[in-house]
Amino acid sequence: MASFGFRPLDEKFLIEYIKATPSLSSKLGNQLDDLKIKEVGDGNLNFVFIVVGSAGSVVIKQALPYIRCIGESWPMTKERAYFEQRALIEHGRLCPDHVPEVYHFDRDMSLIGMRYLEPPHIILRKGLIAGIEYPLLAEHVSEYIARTLFCTSLIYRSTTEHKRAVAEFCGNVELCRLTEQVVFSDPYKVSQYNRCTSPYLDRDAEAVREDNILKLEVAELKSMFCERAQALIHGDLHTGSIMVTHDSTQVIDPEFAFYGPMGFDVGAFLGNLILAFFAQDGHVDQGNDRKTYKEWILRTIEETWNLFHKKFTALWDEHKNGPGEAYLPAIYNNPELQQLIQKKFMIDLFHDTLGFGAAKMIRRIVGVAHVEDFESITDASKRAACERQALEMAKMLLKERRKFHAITEVVSAIRQIHSQSS
Repeated sequence: MASFGFRPLDEKFLIEYIKATPSLSSKLGNQLDDLKIKEVGDGNLNFVFIVVGSAGSVVIKQALPYIRCIGESWPMTKERAYFEQRALIEHGRLCPDHVPEVYHFDRDMSLIGMRYLEPPHIILRKGLIAGIEYPLLAEHVSEYIARTLFCTSLIYRSTTEHKRAVAEFCGNVELCRLTEQVVFSDPYKVSQYNRCTSPYLDRDAEAVREDNILKLEVAELKSMFCERAQALIHGDLHTGSIMVTHDSTQVIDPEFAFYGPMGFDVGAFLGNLILAFFAQDGHVDQGNDRKTYKEWILRTIEETWNLFHKKFTALWDEHKNGPGEAYLPAIYNNPELQQLIQKKFMIDLFHDTLGFGAAKMIRRIVGVAHVEDFESITDASKRAACERQALEMAKMLLKERRKFHAITEVVSAIRQIHSQSS
């Protein structure tokens, strides 16, 4: 393949690039005269091109040396593409049914070529806004998080293998620092990038900045995020990073991947489902009061955690005599002790999940990047009312997460806050 160095893609150059790259041109059946190319990067960071020909298709993703939604005033390493493809390959090996295959990687160009998730695949967030039920969502996401988190942790791996992998992913420090800033810092102070549904939520945003207990709790979570290399996490597992049909669930965009706390991934997904729940009232129309759909979201929250718990502990039981060095068989092979260890581990992980999920919710309401679930509600006062409920839930969850012992209690709390405000 010809070496191009780095240059931002456009359609004309992309065709040249594909022609010079056998691993991509072969996926298009080497029929390159009638390619249809569409740039669809609607996220905050990258170019994403869908390339469809008469004999095949690919997606090309390119990392830019700045944050796309802000511009060149906020530089960002394009090396994130390297870590994204490493995570796609590793997570794809562990959970091939739910991670798209990587065909090609070019480090100089910060470019990944991968499977095109053809229609009817859509971004999960858009499906949630449209009120579409996905009957296998909890089953599939729980499988993905259970397998990827368990199999990259010390419960499954030796410390030698684990530390080698941690060292490699430590290189993704810039994206970790971005998360530290936008999730754990900016919402709790005055920042030029923060925004909220003003003027309706101005006082609410100020209350977040003045809440000392909230700040104490978020400091603990930030510390855990920075210091705890528990497993190879996706690092940005919200409902915009998952593509779905009724029977397929594919996790994309792991450019924030690094070895961090497991609860950050589980919490990101559940926190975004909670946001989707509170946004539903803003999407009510004459034909649909969304009541049934809200119940489906709550059921999915409950099922995702319960299935994850079941699958994770089943993997643990299956591999308890394996090479994992966290709980050596010589010490922990007693069934009663094994049960105690698992119970403590899973309740701690549950509390981490609630804390990180809550922090992710708060940043989406008073921080820099918001979610389409709320943003697509055109009436600002209605939008603010939905966001306020979600913010109240998140603040309570962050401060009182250790009081919860089962996901059913969390769902009850969601119902309570919703009914009080409705």
